[in-house]
Amino acid sequence: MIPNILTLLALCAGMTAIRFAFLGQFEAAVGAVILAAVLDGLDGRIARLLKSTSEFGAQLDSFSDFISFGVAPAIMLYTWTMAQWRSVGWALALLFGVCMALRLARFNTQLGVADPPAYAYNFFTGVPAPAAAGLVMLPLCAAFEFGDPVFRSPWLNAVSLVGIALLMISRVPTFSFKRLRVPHHLFVPVMVGAALLAAFLTTAPWPTLVVLGLIYLGSLPFSIRSYYRMKKAAEEVRASAGLRAIETAPGDNASTAAE
Repeated sequence: MIPNILTLLALCAGMTAIRFAFLGQFEAAVGAVILAAVLDGLDGRIARLLKSTSEFGAQLDSFSDFISFGVAPAIMLYTWTMAQWRSVGWALALLFGVCMALRLARFNTQLGVADPPAYAYNFFTGVPAPAAAGLVMLPLCAAFEFGDPVFRSPWLNAVSLVGIALLMISRVPTFSFKRLRVPHHLFVPVMVGAALLAAFLTTAPWPTLVVLGLIYLGSLPFSIRSYYRMKKAAEEVRASAGLRAIETAPGDNASTAAE
């Protein structure tokens, strides 16, 4: 029950973000989406800790993600700036929501598939739903801190909507950080860094979120490079193992002895 309750709370946060967007309270709307992302990150981990994962929970999580990270950001961007373009602006908002649905549907179809290769465990295929919602809201966060004239431009937000929508459904490998382990000797520095991040988020949330979003975008080339490097190494190991198996096959040994 506990993981599913957290998922429902994330769904409620996403729907509340839509309400704030209609009321023009965009800072509260962004905060509600961030709350949904935090809850979304907790429910799966708690489910694994309690050994209470289920297909029902997985499906409910996808529905919650679609509302919180697909519908809510699209409506926020449309009411905030894209409404200036009327039907075109709405079409771009729809594109983002549709790509979110396609990404989640692709994820659901892979739930019962055999485990991926070991090198793929640390990567998502495409930008995940919470990260996509955060990236598409970067102009909003920047406008809260630096003003509207540049960041409220429908041209800028149109490029953001289309680009991030395509990244969601792409095959680009992105870091998942699910299996991230902190070495013992780095525990204290990591805790200090987390405390500093919390301090910046509470005192200057909008520029901090912008910086975090830009860092994530900057990590994409490194994730692509890391993925294909690990894939190449795994293929080389597999190929060398195949050669050893051929060299030690009984038939080959017999023919060698006859020669």
